[in-house]
Amino acid sequence: MREKVTAVFDIGKTNKKFFLFDEDYQEVYREYTYFENVKDEDGYPSEDLVRLKEWLKEVFDRILNAKEYNIISINFSTYGASLVHLDDNDKVLTPLYNYTKKIPQDVIDSFNEKYGPKLDFSVNTGSPVSGFLNSGIQLYWLKYAKPEIFKKIKYSLHLPQYISFIFTGIAVSEYTSIGCHSALWDYTKKDYHDWVYKEEINKILPKIVSTETSINMNYNGKRIKIGVGIHDSSAALLPYIRSVRQKFILVSTGTWSIAMNPFSEEALKASDIELNCINYMRINGKAVKASSLFLGNEYKEQIKRLSDHFQVPFEYHKTIRFDHDIYFEIVQDFEYMYRWIGFCDENMPKSTRIPYDKFEHAYHQLMVELVLLQVDSIKTVSGNDNIEKLYIDGGFSDNEVYIQLISHYLRNMSLSTTDSSLGSALGAALCISDTKLNSKFLRKNYALKKHVPFIIQ
Repeated sequence: MREKVTAVFDIGKTNKKFFLFDEDYQEVYREYTYFENVKDEDGYPSEDLVRLKEWLKEVFDRILNAKEYNIISINFSTYGASLVHLDDNDKVLTPLYNYTKKIPQDVIDSFNEKYGPKLDFSVNTGSPVSGFLNSGIQLYWLKYAKPEIFKKIKYSLHLPQYISFIFTGIAVSEYTSIGCHSALWDYTKKDYHDWVYKEEINKILPKIVSTETSINMNYNGKRIKIGVGIHDSSAALLPYIRSVRQKFILVSTGTWSIAMNPFSEEALKASDIELNCINYMRINGKAVKASSLFLGNEYKEQIKRLSDHFQVPFEYHKTIRFDHDIYFEIVQDFEYMYRWIGFCDENMPKSTRIPYDKFEHAYHQLMVELVLLQVDSIKTVSGNDNIEKLYIDGGFSDNEVYIQLISHYLRNMSLSTTDSSLGSALGAALCISDTKLNSKFLRKNYALKKHVPFIIQ
C-alpha cells in the first residue's frame, strides 16, 4: 500500500527544494536543485521562471506516479518581495525582478511626496519604503516606468501564490505575502493602505483568502488538496506557534537572518522603524514584530574575501569549531575590523583590516562582529516583553561558532536550535492541516537541540 504524504515545494533564492512528509510530519523524501540566474532587461540577475516552472512540473508529475507514495496534499513556501505579473491569457509579462535591484530615486521621491511623511507611512505599513524589497513599490514603479506593460496586467501574484497558480489556475492573494514588508498593508486599518486604492493597484491584486485555504482538485486524474502558498518566514514560524506554549523569539537564518517576536502586542513605533524593525504577518493576520539582517549574504561575501586572503578553499570555513582561547584573545582589547558589503553599521571601520596571520582568528573576529549585530536585533524585537526562550533555525543553526557566541551573549535566554533544512517546508505542510501539535513536536520532527553558554573563566 502506498504511503500517504504531503508534498511541499520550498523555493529559496539559491536552493529549490522538494519534500514529502508522512502523516506524522516526518520527512520521508527530499530533493534539491539549483538554477543559474537569467538576466532581466537591464542585465540584472533574475530568477529563471521558465526553468523553475519546468522543474516544478517534472518533479511533481514524477512523484505523483511513484509507486511508493500517495500524495494527498501539496503546498508551497517561497521567499517574498517578488511578484509575477500575468496578462489575460495567463502569460508572464516581466522577469521576476530581484528584490536586491535598485529602483530609481526619482520613483522613491515621487512616492514619498504623494504618500509621506516617510516615517508615518513606515509605521502604518510596518515597512520602510525600500525599493524592490517592497512588492508594493515594485508595482508603483511598474505603473509609471513601464505603463504599457502595467496596462496589460490582469493579476499580480506574489511568488508563493504564482506557484500555487501553476497547479490550480486559480489566482488568489493571502496574508503572509501581503504582510511581509510589502508597503501594501496598513496594520492600523487591517486593510490595504489608502495609496493602493488611490493608484488602483487593488484591481490587479486577486481576492485575499486565508493562508490555510486549500483547493480540492482533480490533478492528472488524482484528487489532491492544493494550498495557496505561504511566505517562507511566516511558514518557518508556524510550527513553533502551534507547539510552544511559552513566549519565544525565533531567529530564522539564511540569506536573511530574521528575528521574529510573534507576541508583541504593541504597534510599531517610529523608534522601532529607526532600528530597522518591520512587520511580518502570521497566517491569522496578526502582526509579527521582526528585525531583518542581510547576515547570511554578508557572511558568504566575507568568507569569499577571507578565503582569498588566506589562500584556503572556500569550503574551509565549515571546518572551524569554536575556540575559547581565540575568542578570549579577540575580546581582550576588542576592535571592530570588518567593513560590511551589503549594509552599513555605525561601528564598522572605513575599510576592513585583518591583522591576523591565521584564518581561524580572522574567522572568529568576523563571527563576533556578526553575532553582536544579531544580538542587537534580538533585543530590539524583544522590546519590553520578558521573553526567555530563543529558537534558531536555518543555515546558522549548524554553525558552532555562531551558536556558542549567541548563547554567551544572551545568557538570560534558553537557546535551542532546530534542523536547518525543514523550517519553511514543514510550516507550509502544517498550514493546510488541522493537526494539533504538542510540546514534543519540535524534538521529534525538528531535531531540537538545547545549548548552554560556555563557562567564563
